[in-house]
Amino acid sequence: MTTDTAAQAAYVVAALLFILSLAGLSQHKTSRSGVVWGIAGMVVALAATVGLASRSITASGLVLIVVATALGAGIGLWRARVVEMTGMPELIAIMHSLVGLAAAFVGWNGYLDVDAELSGSLLGIHHAEVFIGVFIGAVTFTGSVVAYLKLSARINSRPLTLPGKHVLNIGALVAFVGLTVAFVVRPGMGLLIAVTVIALALGAHLVASIGGGDMPVVVSMLNSYSGWAAAASGFLLANNLLIVTGALVGSSGAYLSYIMCKAMNRSFISVIAGGFGTPAASADDDEQGEHREINAEETAELLGNATSVIITPGYGMAVAQAQYPVAELARKLRDRGVEVRFGIHPVAGRLPGHMNVLLAEANVPYDIVLEMDEINDDFAATSVVLVIGANDTVNPAATDNPSSPIAGMPVLHVWEAANVIVFKRSMAAGYAGVQNPLFFRENTQMLFGDARQRVEDILRGLDSLDAPVPEMAATSR
Repeated sequence: MTTDTAAQAAYVVAALLFILSLAGLSQHKTSRSGVVWGIAGMVVALAATVGLASRSITASGLVLIVVATALGAGIGLWRARVVEMTGMPELIAIMHSLVGLAAAFVGWNGYLDVDAELSGSLLGIHHAEVFIGVFIGAVTFTGSVVAYLKLSARINSRPLTLPGKHVLNIGALVAFVGLTVAFVVRPGMGLLIAVTVIALALGAHLVASIGGGDMPVVVSMLNSYSGWAAAASGFLLANNLLIVTGALVGSSGAYLSYIMCKAMNRSFISVIAGGFGTPAASADDDEQGEHREINAEETAELLGNATSVIITPGYGMAVAQAQYPVAELARKLRDRGVEVRFGIHPVAGRLPGHMNVLLAEANVPYDIVLEMDEINDDFAATSVVLVIGANDTVNPAATDNPSSPIAGMPVLHVWEAANVIVFKRSMAAGYAGVQNPLFFRENTQMLFGDARQRVEDILRGLDSLDAPVPEMAATSR
């Protein structure tokens, strides 16, 4: 078997492993095996690529490949070990930026090092691949960098609203099409520099124009962009596996973005076009009435007397790393005969599946973790709802206030329960910058402080409820 044949066979195996990985990641119970399949596929792909490249490169070139692979693996392992779950969204965003940057570099290399055997229509197709690859890669790079800055709170999460921003976006796309035609007809470095600058600016502006409430969709969308950037690199490098893998990532990311847009009542085209037609969220921190407070001991007593409890987690639970005491709370309540379930909004947190991963990490049983559509009708018959770190995903303004920036967004109807306990550090608005009328409803009480500490206080309160009451000492005659 020749090296080419062996490499192509390995690529087929790797592609199948990647497909198995995506299938495994679609369910909680098989997610671990899905990750293993993905790792195995990448090992096979890297080994086949290095083996294929070793035929035509010098020893020093092979050493550089090994060093680069080891360096990348080392950085990846280090970041995976130290990153907190709260930092996963921005870590993924910055990784997408590296994919985009690599695609742009591959495109530039394709222009500077053209195969001498290419001529006629094949040369024109090559030039089109170069131009499109650079454009997609550059857009992905700066878009991901801006997403990272927003998610890590290094810049404001509110949408950038430049005058005529939609004209700027459309103008950039029209310029790209025109420059592509010109480059195919008569390639030149000036045109490639021009499209690189336009793409870098467009990527930054597209993501900067999207508000914080839509950032989970942006992460998914950038995942799709990085896939298409990888596929474009695959065409330039004549690497079938890179084309297949890029198409898998690009299509799955696009489909996930579409599902999330449906869950948020957002237009898919609007979001990927930089918030086209989406009203900008405005910060409105003015309180809309009097809020009531409750302490941990009173909450424990309320939970101890409840028949059913639903816990709706959000990004605040991730920040406080409260998933472990929350899992313990659920276990204790179930041991007392209380029906406990978790209600998960599709975009809870800042990453698709963020809350599901946290709860799985804390060994919460999969069968009591329900999606919004599965649990929304049950809030009205629920004794107590614990809103732990969630805000925009439980905001009744989405259904009650047509002028709200989140109007029409499907939310968890927690306010329909008999009692709602909201865990928050303060009365500040959520990530989307919209005040939440839930905090001022008659059946809502606020439990302020660090979510982990408050849940641990509630656990101690439950223990005290179960403790035997000491008998009163007999009074002397």
